[in-house]
Amino acid sequence: MSENAAGNVTRVSENGVSTISFFHPAQNSLPSGMLSELTSDIHQAGSDPNVRIIVLKSEGERTFCAGASFDELLQIKDKAAGAEFFAGFANLINAIRTSPKIVIARIQGKAVGGGVGLAAAADYCLATEAASIKLSELAIGIGPFVISPAVTRKIGLPAFSQLTIRASDFQSAQWAKEHGLFNEVYPDIPGLDAALEGLTEKLASYHPDALLGLKQILWEGTENWDDLLAERAAISGELVLSEFTQRALRGFLDGKK
Repeated sequence: MSENAAGNVTRVSENGVSTISFFHPAQNSLPSGMLSELTSDIHQAGSDPNVRIIVLKSEGERTFCAGASFDELLQIKDKAAGAEFFAGFANLINAIRTSPKIVIARIQGKAVGGGVGLAAAADYCLATEAASIKLSELAIGIGPFVISPAVTRKIGLPAFSQLTIRASDFQSAQWAKEHGLFNEVYPDIPGLDAALEGLTEKLASYHPDALLGLKQILWEGTENWDDLLAERAAISGELVLSEFTQRALRGFLDGKK
């Protein structure tokens, strides 16, 4: 467990299932330290021979993940720092992609920006009806460049275009299911958790080599993502320095006070 600006990441393994949880008081947004911790925990769970399945979840009821930490984005002063911050999302997505274990995401509430990227990077997603999604990046002067390969891979280019261009609009959990981001949607959190427990228990009983083979098949054709996502991080890292984006970020945070 680690703590970062009042946030924390925990990992608990039991009966072949490693559950990685994160929390941040700012709607489960992710500062760079928490991104690094999540990446490290994904790698550790993936290398643990006693782990068969990884569950990625957040704490609380209303928001799964609000994406990048706006407070931290406002502290970025040069291109290198910007690229380094967005590389945190790239590294986490690539850790999920290259993990030898199936990763299941539990999406109990809204997912915005990078939160949508995490859902897309998971191998399987269970959500509640409250788990609406939005890609808000254009509205603050950047784009969903780092997460776009993962999101487009799941929902296709037309749906990705709709999410990106309608940057101020949430799409429903049912929309996300119809377009392939969510695999299962439940009315409430108790139903979600019951389904998650049943699924992970069953998967953890399967042959580990079969699960590994499935994982490799699911990610065929993504071998260039280490370089691709790093390039995308550099693009975002430069855009975040613009006066437009800095003004939009300050306006958003002022509106939250």
